[in-house]
Amino acid sequence: MDLRELPSVDELLRDERLAQEPHAVAVEAARSALARAREEIRAGADPGDVAELAAERLAALRRPRLRRAINATGIVVHTNLGRAPLAEAALERVREVGRGYSNLEYDLSSGVRGSRQDHVSDLLRRLTGAEAALVVNNNAAAVLLALAALAEGREVIVSRGELIEIGDGFRIPDVLARSGARLREVGTTNRTRSADYEAAVGLETAALLRVHQSNFRVVGFAAQPTVAELAKVAARHGLPLVDDLGSGVLEELEDEPSARQSLADGADLVCFSGDKLLGGPQAGIVAGRADLVERLRRHPLQRALRADKLTLAALEGTLALYAEAPEGIPVVRMLREPPEAVRARAERLAATVSGEVEETVARVGGGALPMAELPSFACAVEEELATPLRAGEPPVIGIVRDGRLLLDCRTVADEELDELAAAVAAARE
Repeated sequence: MDLRELPSVDELLRDERLAQEPHAVAVEAARSALARAREEIRAGADPGDVAELAAERLAALRRPRLRRAINATGIVVHTNLGRAPLAEAALERVREVGRGYSNLEYDLSSGVRGSRQDHVSDLLRRLTGAEAALVVNNNAAAVLLALAALAEGREVIVSRGELIEIGDGFRIPDVLARSGARLREVGTTNRTRSADYEAAVGLETAALLRVHQSNFRVVGFAAQPTVAELAKVAARHGLPLVDDLGSGVLEELEDEPSARQSLADGADLVCFSGDKLLGGPQAGIVAGRADLVERLRRHPLQRALRADKLTLAALEGTLALYAEAPEGIPVVRMLREPPEAVRARAERLAATVSGEVEETVARVGGGALPMAELPSFACAVEEELATPLRAGEPPVIGIVRDGRLLLDCRTVADEELDELAAAVAAARE
């Protein structure tokens, strides 16, 4: 076939595979197929059935771009795969609230305007011990709002060892500078003392900021002041202490500090994520002193950063589980599951797909607990299955290592096993 033999767009639209389709999307599919066919011909290849190419392009246009995937990497809070999978109870809250109107900002008891924050604030107070709480769209926004409300145009003291870079090249100093506050750096990369903060306090100081080193650790000749030590410095000078916890656990987990403990140790505000170790939707949570939370709530930025009704519904469902049955939260279950249960799942999968069980090490992920190793087990299959598995429905993402594809079963739920086995079988065809 040469270029002159290609059908026109109108001819393709009359083909039975496109004729009954909506005109605009059919035209786009036809033009895309013709462009692909021209490339093939110029490269000396046969483009094949151009109408079939158009039909395939039409199907691709209709396929959702954001899709559910099976995470077989062993990384529990995988940022690239959407971080925390939501609990069924959280999804039920989203479906219930999202399918109609809701009392998002309406007080049902008084019949007047209410606050969207009221739906989760009681739960957050109970779980953290805070006087008040507020939710925005992510943790970077929470810290940004805290500094904008408390320190705009003034200084915030922070350790040089805590000026970290988070995902996709974003650096905390650059984010916080947008708050209008000026960062006053103290100490060194590896050692900072409470005395460094004390010496830096001046007339322009508005707050002390502690940033938890959630996605890295400095070991060896290193020192950082505790929250309690910084709280004493802040109290002596009548300044608020803001503790950016990052990952946000509500219960102690290895060396990851909890929001409750930070507040008990004297932090005035804590900021943490909703979709990392908490296991909920993407959100930034601020909890602490009621007067400070109210200043954040009244700041103009709060409206730009506030969470929507679906986020609040999912967060409410997640927090309710934390209060009564935390094992119902997938992230919590995966982190706590004993290795024997993971191995049993890997053995069932291996028996179904003729794979081999291999001992592995899973990770927490999401910029949390970088040193933690979770004993795990994977089903090892052929390395060449990695590409077709990613292209399948649903996509399956594993880890290629030493010439084999490892399907780590710590991050694969029991109810996904049959689906994963079917995906492996399809990829081998």
